[in-house]
Amino acid sequence: MRTTTLLTGLLLAASSTAAWAFQPMITDDTGTQGEKGNQLEFAYEKDRAEQAGLTNATGVTAFTYTRGLSETLDVFVGANHIRTHTNIPGDDGAAGTGNPSLGLKWRFYENEASKTSFALKPALGLPIDEEKEVVGLGSGRISYSLTAILTQETPFGAVHANLASERTVYRNKTLNPDSSVLRVSIGPVWDVDEKWKLVLDLGSESERAGGSKTHDTFFEIGAIYSPNKDLDFAVGILRYNQNTRPSTVTNIITAGLTWRFK
Repeated sequence: MRTTTLLTGLLLAASSTAAWAFQPMITDDTGTQGEKGNQLEFAYEKDRAEQAGLTNATGVTAFTYTRGLSETLDVFVGANHIRTHTNIPGDDGAAGTGNPSLGLKWRFYENEASKTSFALKPALGLPIDEEKEVVGLGSGRISYSLTAILTQETPFGAVHANLASERTVYRNKTLNPDSSVLRVSIGPVWDVDEKWKLVLDLGSESERAGGSKTHDTFFEIGAIYSPNKDLDFAVGILRYNQNTRPSTVTNIITAGLTWRFK
């Protein structure tokens, strides 16, 4: 059970983070919806982790609603459904809802001349019940994160950079000790034409949990198709290298739909 929970927890860390960002990227941008603007995001991710001959597959369906309170301030809520499957004998996997999310994004600085902007994004992960935590669907206590965001517009598109700190708190600390994660990432976005964008996402993170520390990296390539200014279709392929003992490699395929409206 401990190994299963470890694998699932690693996958959920990557999946929940990606679901809160600029699809299909883990790295977020400083963009907001504007006063009374709305955004609906639907995403599906298929993850596969491998560790010492063990495999764990996870499917995550995520939904996020964002509302613009002003030109520079958004609030958002998110929900997801998770299904896991592992090749560990006697473990049938699990299915159910994971941690709901609640947060805001505030773009506090914007320079029109240099095309530079900064934002802060605090978020809460709301708890799930103990039974769901035991089978690896999330954490049973309130967790929280804070992300500092930089967006720099360029002649080819834009470059986004994030510095994020996350704290995950569990009810059962024997199976899952509380963890603290510090992540840095950068994501250039190329405007191919009026409808297509190509994205690259690179990042590194360190995690402390139960007296131990690990260092992980990720790499993603993806594309965004926008038939109009209010609708985006996104796909991405992500590889997550987790420097655990033994090491864990997670491959993720994600697809999403974003709809903006007033």
